[in-house]
Amino acid sequence: MTAPAFTDTPREAARAFRAALDAMARPGKIVEIAGPSGTGLSPAAAALVLTLADRGTGIWLAPALDTPGLRGWITFHTGAGFTAPEGATFALGPWEEIEPILPRLPAGQPDYPDRSATPIVECDSLSQTGARLTGPGIRDSARLSLPDSPAFAANAAAFPCGLDFFFTCGGRLAALPRTTRVEVC
Repeated sequence: MTAPAFTDTPREAARAFRAALDAMARPGKIVEIAGPSGTGLSPAAAALVLTLADRGTGIWLAPALDTPGLRGWITFHTGAGFTAPEGATFALGPWEEIEPILPRLPAGQPDYPDRSATPIVECDSLSQTGARLTGPGIRDSARLSLPDSPAFAANAAAFPCGLDFFFTCGGRLAALPRTTRVEVC
């Protein structure tokens, strides 16, 4: 049996979309996001998939998450397909499995920087400590626990190309757009 999705799809998807936009517009801010459980994903990651994926979306699943049950849930509720890293719109999994495939993910081109993948990194914890963040959407500076600060600093240096990241933990979500400068602490 396929795990449920949202119970009130229009309202919950709108709230999830707003939370994702808020997190991306304010790097380092951690927002609460409601999503279904029992999918094999955190509620926050499940909400992102339900809200952002559709039939035109290619998803790369980390081996730790790549199960028939999760594939069936994603396909049933979104229509999204699965792909190799090179064709991914979203890459989904823990940092240990996403980090090695970063060079293979689409990072955009100078003329089309929006043609890049967005990793959704499942984290064991998420806090406003760690790496110092500066840039658009941040008044002075912010802090965010990142799994590998140097990798994110290098990503920001590739601007306007690069990747925009979501980090999820339980029902919490944070984002790190490619415009954010990351200072390793």
